[in-house]
Amino acid sequence: MFNSKITGTGCYVPTVIQENEKFINHRFLNADGSDFEAANDVIIEKFKSITGIEERRYASEELQTSDIAFFAAQKAIESSGVNPEELDYLIVAHNFGDVKRPAGQNDILPSLATRVKHHLQIENPNCVAYDILFGCPGWVEGVIQAQAFIKAGIAKKALVIGAETLSRVVDKTDRDSMIFSDGAGACIVEATEEKDSGILSHATQTFAKEEAYYLFFGKSFDANANPEERYIKMQGRKIYEFALSKVPQAMKIALDKSGVGIDEVKKVFIHQANEKMDEAIIKRFYRLFKKQAPKDIMPMNIHKFGNSSVATVPTLLDLVLNGQIENQEVQKGDVVIFASVGSGMNINAIVYRF
Repeated sequence: MFNSKITGTGCYVPTVIQENEKFINHRFLNADGSDFEAANDVIIEKFKSITGIEERRYASEELQTSDIAFFAAQKAIESSGVNPEELDYLIVAHNFGDVKRPAGQNDILPSLATRVKHHLQIENPNCVAYDILFGCPGWVEGVIQAQAFIKAGIAKKALVIGAETLSRVVDKTDRDSMIFSDGAGACIVEATEEKDSGILSHATQTFAKEEAYYLFFGKSFDANANPEERYIKMQGRKIYEFALSKVPQAMKIALDKSGVGIDEVKKVFIHQANEKMDEAIIKRFYRLFKKQAPKDIMPMNIHKFGNSSVATVPTLLDLVLNGQIENQEVQKGDVVIFASVGSGMNINAIVYRF
């Protein structure tokens, strides 16, 4: 039985930089439509202290989610040296498809995976292209699915992409709009006979009884906005508490299944959602093993890139592997964990050895 290994990575970082200062003239509203009492500079400073976000990236107007997914895919293919015609699966994780402005329509016909395959001009009909709608953990889940196909003996090579243009589905009167950004990351997953490298284990969970609508599509806080148009909304406090309670446990499940000790873990590539939340998750994870989290265990790029949902983990991975995150690197033989949490509410984790 083959194992699964990441043989190439790539990402696309959008060119439009939206600094926090550009929100200074926004009109932020409460959920009931009333104005905030605090001035915008106070709101922005508090936002930065909690999330760590100083700026974020937006895709330029002429680009769609499928376009930036294609750009990331090209780089991953080049990095791996794989022939695109030999791909067995092409998996694209996203949440909103290509978002057409100004109409505000979410376009997923055809699927983004089909569009990327078209952009790549892959002729092979046995390269199966499909989308994953799994919230922010979509890319991690795509890698898990690629591994499942490889272990089943029905695939040897897969392209997994996470891409999103969240800037086009935010309510500009909602403070949470400052969190979200755009981006794309991709990797090639291939079969390998190496037993001591690649994906060692994984865990995935869905919590939906009480938690299903912690993230949802809702109306603008502005009473004068189009009542038919919907935007990404979240119950921030509940998500924070949920993540701190559940994500460390899922990471532990994955690590326990791998047979690897906590002291062997060199890096944790966690979904770039909120700096304070991510730091708290890592602390609680290590606390489960009665350990303290090592310094520099968690690479971060949220300060400059914001939260691009499914794109955060593969983008972060590509940047670290290419030496673009200060004081962060991965060596051959290192064990790392990929982990994410997001709408659904879904959680997943992969234990991986380079």
